[in-house]
Amino acid sequence: VLPELARIGYKEIEFAGYTQNTSILGRQITLQEIRTLLDDNGLTAVGSHVGIGNFRSNLQGELDAAQILGMPHVGTANAPTNVNTVAGYRAAADEFNVWGAAATARGLKLYQHNHAGEFAFATDQPSVRLYDVFLKNTDPRHVYLELDIYWAYVGQYRWPGFDPAAYVRNQPYRYPLFHMKDGDANSANANGFDIVEFGAGDLPYEKFVRDIGPRASHVGIWEQDTAPNTQPNPPGSLGAAERSFTALKGLLG
Repeated sequence: VLPELARIGYKEIEFAGYTQNTSILGRQITLQEIRTLLDDNGLTAVGSHVGIGNFRSNLQGELDAAQILGMPHVGTANAPTNVNTVAGYRAAADEFNVWGAAATARGLKLYQHNHAGEFAFATDQPSVRLYDVFLKNTDPRHVYLELDIYWAYVGQYRWPGFDPAAYVRNQPYRYPLFHMKDGDANSANANGFDIVEFGAGDLPYEKFVRDIGPRASHVGIWEQDTAPNTQPNPPGSLGAAERSFTALKGLLG
């Protein structure tokens, strides 16, 4: 997979676990073997999605893994908490501040990746958006955000009243990573959009890129939850990866 992604033109990889099917090797791949595969194919690991429980139980081990793989960021795609109150999100922010300070001490940046639910309103204060509580109460020196642009627009669809690009424009240095995932408008979908190949959807990516402003550097990472079922299938995920790369290159140059 990694040589094929490199052939397509991808330069960075974000992990969501470090395991593989063991039917061929008969054992699990090691972190050092993954690093060698990256290096041999001219790829750089830029981040990883780690279960939030791993940070609670094995923080230093996860930071060790990030350093072995040579990546500058390590994060979670879990919501900060399932307690959707202002106090719940403040408590979660305190927890992230501790983890983030530990990451900073190791030369790493800790990040949280959003889905739609973070843009909902607090159950105890219906005028307060949960994402705003988390952003306000996390230390910008130690806690960063990976904006999943698709899920941000789903959040806007379900809980209107914010502009996804404005979050980045207002605090550009807190958003080192983006998930560049496209969505096709569909009013029959409760989320307002179906996930599709990049470039095949309706999300306003050209406007988003323009509206976030010129400050800071952001790494755009292609993601497509539905990629394995992409038609024609075969080629499935790799076909979607190649077509999406072409569309991303057209957008970003």
